Amino acid sequence: MVHLMRSKNFHRWSREVGLAFVILILTIFASIFFGQFAFLKGWEAIYKGFLRFFRLTLLLCLPVYLLLPIYSKLGRVVRNRAGVLIQMEEKQELEIHPAKHLLFRPFQGIGIGLLFGIKLLSVLQIVAGTTATFSLFLPQGQFQLGRFLIVTGITVFVSLLLSTFWTLDDMGVRYFNRKNHEIKMIGKYMGTFMPVLFGFYGIFSLFGEYSKTEALIYLFQIVVILYPPFSVFSIFHSHFVQRRVENLSKRLFVEKGGLPHEDD
Repeated sequence: MVHLMRSKNFHRWSREVGLAFVILILTIFASIFFGQFAFLKGWEAIYKGFLRFFRLTLLLCLPVYLLLPIYSKLGRVVRNRAGVLIQMEEKQELEIHPAKHLLFRPFQGIGIGLLFGIKLLSVLQIVAGTTATFSLFLPQGQFQLGRFLIVTGITVFVSLLLSTFWTLDDMGVRYFNRKNHEIKMIGKYMGTFMPVLFGFYGIFSLFGEYSKTEALIYLFQIVVILYPPFSVFSIFHSHFVQRRVENLSKRLFVEKGGLPHEDD
């Protein structure tokens, strides 16, 4: 029975994240046969490509385990304001949908990642008093501690930001304003407009630093690099919420009056 359950889980996970690994393997093969692709070169692309993928995937997935303490604090913060969180069961969407988890959310993560990368460059320019360019985030063929720490910090922050709002959306949580009795989707603009707008902002920054051809090539390679980790992160987050939805609800809605729903 245990072997059967493990086999089913393996087949389910392989089906859900199969596209991510196909793109990863194609990227590695392209790096080998074309000489250089996705900032990888030759046969070293085999171990460097997988190492980069697993490093980014871990940095995205591990912070998800912080959702439980985050939701405990989030519930208290919202209750101290003029509104209250309610859980609308008909809006819950815990199942995995290919368009949502394999297309929209991965590209949402890439767009927001570009946003914070560009904003960080602006901060570095002010603090250091020097010109920081987008090339700071592009692999240079050798290990650089500064670049590694910057990319790690951005990746962890984006993971926490997205997983927090994704969880609220998947659980059907909405914000109820006690004053005007309006019910709003939390993070509506974060989930729809921001990835598109700031994704384009990052693209325009690339065009401002490189020629059109170079910018398009870099953009394509960045998407190819980031899609597999963000795709696995999206699926991992969905399974995490499915297994812990009750615990997350208790932490988010814990209060003397009990757990509020849409009928309260």
